[in-house]
Amino acid sequence: MTTDFTNAQMSDLIDFRHALHRKPELSGEEHNTAHVVAERLKALQPDALVTGLGKWTEENGDILGGTGIAAVFESGKDGPTLLFRCELDGLPIEELSTLAYRSVVKTKAHLCGHDGHMAILLGLAMRLSLQRPAMGRVIILFQPAEETGKGARAVLAEPAFAPLMPNYAFALHNLPGVQLGTVQLKADAMCCASRGVRIKMEGKTSHASMPQDGKSPVEALMKMVDGLNALSNGLDAEQELDEAYKLVTITHIRVGEPCFGVSPGTGELWATLRTVTDAAMNELLGAVQDLAKAEAAQQGLTMRMDEDDVFDACTNHTMTTEMVAKALEAEGIAWAPQPDPMRFSEDFGQFGQHCPATLFLLGSGLDQPQLHNPDFDFPDSLIGIGAGIFERIIREQLG
Repeated sequence: MTTDFTNAQMSDLIDFRHALHRKPELSGEEHNTAHVVAERLKALQPDALVTGLGKWTEENGDILGGTGIAAVFESGKDGPTLLFRCELDGLPIEELSTLAYRSVVKTKAHLCGHDGHMAILLGLAMRLSLQRPAMGRVIILFQPAEETGKGARAVLAEPAFAPLMPNYAFALHNLPGVQLGTVQLKADAMCCASRGVRIKMEGKTSHASMPQDGKSPVEALMKMVDGLNALSNGLDAEQELDEAYKLVTITHIRVGEPCFGVSPGTGELWATLRTVTDAAMNELLGAVQDLAKAEAAQQGLTMRMDEDDVFDACTNHTMTTEMVAKALEAEGIAWAPQPDPMRFSEDFGQFGQHCPATLFLLGSGLDQPQLHNPDFDFPDSLIGIGAGIFERIIREQLG
């Protein structure tokens, strides 16, 4: 293995992960996490440390993000820039475990493994602090708000990030259901595009004894459910994950207020749209909007459709995928081609729109609870493996 941590170093990295696990923060709110990370990176004396990355403004005027951190390790010689990215954010889910380091925040938890991904990149920074690349430079990025799809886009739009724009970018994600420490890798389509849509319909209330005097959105929303299901083919076991794949998942419906005496005048439906390509997403989005407009018009309702949690498709470049494969072979790590794109989404795809980029999957165990499950926990044994793969990529490409 390229990365050979001492027992003391590995114990330190595990303690670092456990400390992050205890105090998770949600997307765009990772201020304490960022402070802890920045202090650890400062101690490693990178050639530059850029903080405050990835700030954005919500529609209501709230300013979120600004918690991204980039540590730069320079060679002093010309060469390409390689970027390695991990995520800062946890999830709004209560952790159900008996771990000594379980979350102390009842409604938040690191149940996707981002705490482990951060430990991997801190380990990589430790190695680079001892041996800079022989040419070019390495950017280690701790990114906010991956879970909402807003973090990568905000970091890339940040003026302070422009001088750090990489030539190649890499990331990993742990994956339950895959043998511990093995890798799944593929070029081209890697993770689906997805986005949330909120369809709001408004009419007029009336007394529940005279619903005909109002304009209720109930019928329109009921038809929307059938119409959205008809647009979706993703639950068909025979449907391949290709350009024709479409999945619409209805996640929330609300009509009126909890009251027996009023026929409702407002309602909304939330759904998540999922496709393999961005072009297919645009087609599906247009079809959903046309359906909502038609149903609202038929019932004499006004309609508004908003989007949130927007993830573009994550597509792996052949060049960077080959770099990862070469590093895996050099490290002696078992790997297999990932047969299909992953149904889940990853905002790392944003980096692939700026440079060749690859995301690969690191197995976290055949019997491991699935990501976002309340009893998921990142295996500490992956820290050294992940850091080793990343360092091998650096040494193979930059020396």
